[in-house]
Amino acid sequence: MSLSICTLVPLSHLRKTSRHVAIGFSQPKSLWRSKISMSVSVGSRQHTSDESLFIDYKPSYAFLFPGQGAQTLGMGAEAQGVPAAAELFRKANDILGFDLLDACTNGPKEKLDSTVISQPAIYVTSLAAVEVLRARDGGPDIIDSVDVTCGLSLGEYTALAFAGAFSFEDGLKLVKLRGEAMQDASDAAKSAMVSIIGLDSDKVQLLCDAANEEVDEKNKVQIANYLCPGNYAVSGGVKGVEAVEAKAKSFKARMTVRLAVAGAFHTSFMEPAVSRLETALAATEIRTPRIPVISNVDAQPHSNPDKIKNILALQVTSPVQWELTVKTLLGKGLKKSYELGPGKVIAGILKRMDKSAEIENIGA
Repeated sequence: MSLSICTLVPLSHLRKTSRHVAIGFSQPKSLWRSKISMSVSVGSRQHTSDESLFIDYKPSYAFLFPGQGAQTLGMGAEAQGVPAAAELFRKANDILGFDLLDACTNGPKEKLDSTVISQPAIYVTSLAAVEVLRARDGGPDIIDSVDVTCGLSLGEYTALAFAGAFSFEDGLKLVKLRGEAMQDASDAAKSAMVSIIGLDSDKVQLLCDAANEEVDEKNKVQIANYLCPGNYAVSGGVKGVEAVEAKAKSFKARMTVRLAVAGAFHTSFMEPAVSRLETALAATEIRTPRIPVISNVDAQPHSNPDKIKNILALQVTSPVQWELTVKTLLGKGLKKSYELGPGKVIAGILKRMDKSAEIENIGA
């Protein structure tokens, strides 16, 4: 149960303990004649330094993309029946240097769950899901209607590719490097993540404070993922995480779940990955997205390419503001969402926050 970034506890797991716990292509058709697999992104705006471009965005239809932890054996198989989707996997093989579809369909699970495999696998499968949708009756009209997009941690890269901020190929290269850099940072220090179920964010912060009183600096913990009410992930040194687990019941937490991730994502433990990301981002052409892409760092859309690069570098050491992102979208009048890619984690979060929210899952 991971998520690199955004590791979640599956809704089905939580239902066993309590019924209360859950865990863009909006462009004219003329601008979307080419597929995601084109080496040059299609339909993006020209470069702009104006950060106010999307400040008053009014969302109606959203594409939401999953993060690490959503991977499942067999994903990508459906995409092979759609030529444009299958082509993405073929292109990915050349960039990654291994057979991505084989890893997705045959695993083994331990291989697919690794950070260096799961991140590119989810990125490619999620964009393949867009092509699967496009091939369906009415699919192109749905794609054209989307006017905002975002993704959980890794999913932010998928959202930016969908919105034309960079090409499929450039995005995959960034995701590949990101996964490798995060794995290396995890290997450099003993760290972990744990989900705290059944507490509000203020109580989880108090729990972290109590745990931090008992450990040294290198084992400190913090909230890493603000997922939804009652579900927050804490990251930090192993001893700090163990202290959180030991104290959780006294803080009236319903349960804790240690997450199957390589390390303390979205904390300072990932600092060694930042410089490598910054170098790669500096060498990547990023354009102003066609539609708002909501950042995990501040739950805001950004239009300045340099700002987007800065945000992506900050993202690996910053808490994921997914709860605020969803709350803002719903508050601005979002009518319907589509979760594209493996799993249904995002749908679970959305329903946890608003039972009446409409969301459709598009797999590949």
